[in-house]
Amino acid sequence: METSSDSDFVIQFWGVRGSVPSPGKETVRYGGNTSCVEMRVGGKRLIFDGGTGLRMLGKTLASQKAIEAHWFFTHYHWDHIQGIPFFTPVFNKGNCFHIHGAAPQGEVMEQHFNDRVLHLNSPVPIKEVQADLKFYDVVCGDTFTLDDITIETSPLNHPNGAMGYRITWEGHSVFYCTDTEHFPDRLDENVLHLARNADILIYDAMYTDEEYHNPKSPKVGWGHSTWQEAIKVAEAAGVKKVAIFHHEPNHSDDFLDGIEVEVQERFSGGFLAREGMVVSVA
Repeated sequence: METSSDSDFVIQFWGVRGSVPSPGKETVRYGGNTSCVEMRVGGKRLIFDGGTGLRMLGKTLASQKAIEAHWFFTHYHWDHIQGIPFFTPVFNKGNCFHIHGAAPQGEVMEQHFNDRVLHLNSPVPIKEVQADLKFYDVVCGDTFTLDDITIETSPLNHPNGAMGYRITWEGHSVFYCTDTEHFPDRLDENVLHLARNADILIYDAMYTDEEYHNPKSPKVGWGHSTWQEAIKVAEAAGVKKVAIFHHEPNHSDDFLDGIEVEVQERFSGGFLAREGMVVSVA
């Protein structure tokens, strides 16, 4: 894994698939692990979601001591928490994870994480978690800071709810926007607000427009968007680069190659996220 200094702002993609892991010979180049994105910002490590890509991040950190990281959850569907029981650093004393998210109504983050994320179906007993876990309840829509890093949040259009995060440091911004579904008649004002003039928009573009509106198997109401909508948001909000993310598990490497060609024909700053990819923000 690449290291970063106090002057760096970089993104590393550890899992870029949606819904379910999709290993196999047809997904080697883009990767088959589910959602997990790391940002190394001004000397701090920020982790977004805990899909199966989290295990890969954990392997790179296994030899490090006294790891401290801030961990943010958009929501708790399986593809965003599947990797947690296999994240080696949480089983080691001396590590510290600051866990941020919005728990379902009537719960707090610590209760929700222990009872439902690390639930009875987990293959690892919760007593084996030796790292220091600190919990922070985020009210969706709030803005807060981690020293000189500003984090804005906003609700996303997804079944059971989800939260988007905009991270700003020294005048540079990244908007992690997954999972969300566009509206049929307008751009989502919450999405536009957090995307405004961002250096990079990481956007849930699980489908193509053709798949989304396919009369035989429509995806309307499933809580995900398309790469065409990603470009609409990027252009309207003045985004510099857009990372197409949360790839459909049935999309092969060759299919995704074709999408990337179309994306770049429409928006020069567009690219498809790949597992292991490192992108510099500042």
